[in-house]
Amino acid sequence: MKRTLINNIKNIFGWRTNRRIIVFESDDWGSIRVVSKEVLEKFIVKGYQTHKCPYDANDRIESNSDLIALIKTLSSVRDFKGNHPIFTINNIVANPNFEKIKISNFKKYFFEPFTTTLERYPDTNLVMDLYNEGLRKKVFQIQFHGREHLNINKWMTRLQENDETTMEAFKEKMISVHHSGSISGKSHALDAFGNKNIINGNISYDTIIKEGVNLFNSIWKFHAKSFIAPCYTWNSNIEPILYKEGIKYIQGSHVQLVPSKQANTKIKRKYHFTGQKNSLGQLYLVRNASFEPTENGKYFSLKNTLEEIELSFRYNKPAIISTHRLNYIGSINPKNREDNLLLLQKLLSEIIRKWPDVEFMSTDELGDLITLH
Repeated sequence: MKRTLINNIKNIFGWRTNRRIIVFESDDWGSIRVVSKEVLEKFIVKGYQTHKCPYDANDRIESNSDLIALIKTLSSVRDFKGNHPIFTINNIVANPNFEKIKISNFKKYFFEPFTTTLERYPDTNLVMDLYNEGLRKKVFQIQFHGREHLNINKWMTRLQENDETTMEAFKEKMISVHHSGSISGKSHALDAFGNKNIINGNISYDTIIKEGVNLFNSIWKFHAKSFIAPCYTWNSNIEPILYKEGIKYIQGSHVQLVPSKQANTKIKRKYHFTGQKNSLGQLYLVRNASFEPTENGKYFSLKNTLEEIELSFRYNKPAIISTHRLNYIGSINPKNREDNLLLLQKLLSEIIRKWPDVEFMSTDELGDLITLH
């Protein structure tokens, strides 16, 4: 009952259309998680409950094999206009430079482009070529997810305090690892904009966003129009910075988690709907469906996603589907990728069968359509 109520609330307000539009938004591409299966097994031996965290159990930076398989699946389906399903790949463009941070005795933060990170992993030498193939085939559109998927203040403080779990992860060139307790991106310092402001030496949100956008432009040779905050957590004071960097559309769930100035103050909630504008004219695009089989289970995900799509169309809303990278990664657990791609294929086939007039779009295409209408 609660899930049904929330799903209806997501669709009540905002922009409407008679067109049956589907957008897939996929976060975390480019960011690090677990380094390898061997490293994961080391943590298991030490008593870490990584099996309880779907990300630690499955997620790693994307490989050649991951992208080849995803491109193949998306290329196998077309809508009535001839368009393939298109994944809006939300890209984290940088990761911590562990060696430089260590050399500084954990006093200064350094980062490296995710393209440099890729060079340290096996089966990644074709990743950038494959991304460009996906762009050419129009099964991928790359958008901006942030410079890092990391709360720098929180993480660096833990390193400086020699926090045991954080240091164990750092030694393996990882940000965090699940030890016990509930799963939370915020508790694992993954909420990149999880403070009201960040001032740590020369680091500020203004700097982080500007450097991130510049790096994005340098890597992809085009400008992102949309942005999604890691962990759906940001203070609205970063929106003018994003605006100056050309960001027109802000992706998210119907709830924005707003951090306060005091670290121990409970986070606030702010609600959004698709087509809503802020004072700068930036549009919010709200996810009203999800396809997350690794987190939610295979049967539930397929059934739930189709129900959410149907509900969004009943309200004359586009279906904006959240589907994180971890669902398509097979380096740690090959079965994770294999099973979920088969499930994605079923989902796409069922979408075409149920709604023959469906249209696949990327996030920026939907934003442009709403802007024009």
